[in-house]
Amino acid sequence: LEISSLSENDILVLRLDLTDRSSHEAATNSVLKHFGKIDVLVNNGGRSQRSLFVDTNLDVYNAIIELNYLGTISLTKYVLNHMIQRKKGKIVTVSSVMGIMGAPLATGYCASKHALQGFFNSLRTELTDYPEISIIQICPGPVQSQIIQNVFTENLAKSLESSGDQSHKMPTDRCARLTLVSVANDVKEAWISDHPYLAVCYLWQYAPTWAWWLMNRMGKRRIQNFKSGIDADASYSR
Repeated sequence: LEISSLSENDILVLRLDLTDRSSHEAATNSVLKHFGKIDVLVNNGGRSQRSLFVDTNLDVYNAIIELNYLGTISLTKYVLNHMIQRKKGKIVTVSSVMGIMGAPLATGYCASKHALQGFFNSLRTELTDYPEISIIQICPGPVQSQIIQNVFTENLAKSLESSGDQSHKMPTDRCARLTLVSVANDVKEAWISDHPYLAVCYLWQYAPTWAWWLMNRMGKRRIQNFKSGIDADASYSR
């Protein structure tokens, strides 16, 4: 039996709303006051989407960008200021394979994750004078979690009726372990997924014309499953 050596002073839990950007500086200062430093920031807040663009209110897209993108870079800004002063730190952002590829029913979610990919790839080039500040992007595929139960739909007031079967997705503990391995080794971008998602990522990266053809075929079934009340991700796993 392993007994933790952590004390109460080693743990601080703060309530944080990514969409309340005016609170992010104070939250950062609270952590610094308690611990004196921030070694690692893990950006892991966000919501996915399950709706067709033609059916979706534009307010949903605004909310996705506010949460997934602007909330993330706002918190990053305040923590990064501290890391620049120390000339050391790791900023880890949980993006998605949807930041690599495009997929139906997730136009807003894909857009927000592509935005994060572009932002942090660009930010990394602005930090060349700080080689000990790492910018790390984690791109998971389908993982067993509560993300499906909390997705955006065609309007802000509506929730998803059925979350479907989660058993075909990567276990949460495996995704967490691979994320930690990536962070420990300063991997700039890690694709954490089982096949076929992982194979599709490689197609989008190296053979996009084939990826477009394949996604059109797979996407049609994804939409049919969604309309039938089946988890859309299952169409890529069976």
